[in-house]
Amino acid sequence: MELFPAFPLDEWYDTKQTLHRFEQIVGKVRLAHSPRRNHWWNVPFHLTGSGITSRPMGLVDGNPVFTVDFDFVRHELVASNLDGHTAAFPLQGHSVASFYLQFQSALDSLGVDGSIPSATPFDLPDSGRPFADDHDHATYVPEHAHRYWRVLSQVNLVLEEFAASFSGKTSPVHHFWHTFDIAVTRFSPHPIQQPERAGGLVREAYSREVVSFGFWFGDDNVPEPCFYAYAAPEPEGLTEQPLSPAQAEWAPSGQGHLALLRYSDARKHADPRAAVLGFLESAYRAGAGRLGWDIDALACPGGVTDPYLGGH
Repeated sequence: MELFPAFPLDEWYDTKQTLHRFEQIVGKVRLAHSPRRNHWWNVPFHLTGSGITSRPMGLVDGNPVFTVDFDFVRHELVASNLDGHTAAFPLQGHSVASFYLQFQSALDSLGVDGSIPSATPFDLPDSGRPFADDHDHATYVPEHAHRYWRVLSQVNLVLEEFAASFSGKTSPVHHFWHTFDIAVTRFSPHPIQQPERAGGLVREAYSREVVSFGFWFGDDNVPEPCFYAYAAPEPEGLTEQPLSPAQAEWAPSGQGHLALLRYSDARKHADPRAAVLGFLESAYRAGAGRLGWDIDALACPGGVTDPYLGGH
């Protein structure tokens, strides 16, 4: 199977817009019905052998333990509870409105109250429209959804490999439904006092120094898939640090900068995986170095901290 198959945004834009909202619906259920974790680690999806999963939730909220999976091989939404009961329906053929109603019906059949406080898109152009009223986004091309999952799965394993070389506090590799990216974040113990006006999402996500890494499929601002990295708070002189490979660059983003490696450029390398790993490592050394982290002390090559193994 080809590593990093071609996947230009305009080829599957309509399916992405619909699927993004499907995932936000399930993601908001995850947010409402799972125990909160630091830096919102309870919220994202994780990868499975055929799609993405909410992971088990419930119990603490009075619901039975239940899980919701997107299956991008069979193209189904599958909800199940701990008793072994399952409710499933096809992903194709739904608008956001009909998906939302079908999903709520599936949860009801499992004895789950899947209510969410704000049943509207988060940080999307139609954020004021309830999911139940969205009949416009109704495109689901199975081939595109399957390729999205294939790319997501491949990137997931590259990020897992990169994550293994850091012994400090690090997030899981996880897929955020609000921004539709997959990311892993490294933390220092240094607290950051975010201003109250920054909002609860930012104050929790960035309560420590971080260097974060990820991949997204493109959006209206950057209309192509890219690997990215950033440091927060952004240190002085960050954009003066070198990046690898040669096609990588620092790009303005909001009030700071992103290290970017375009997916199309990574694909051109004889070893795309090595090119991406080199990019991530160069961005890490740029951010962590300028923030003053002890890079050598935090390293664990090959995911090993055992002092009796060679090289440690």
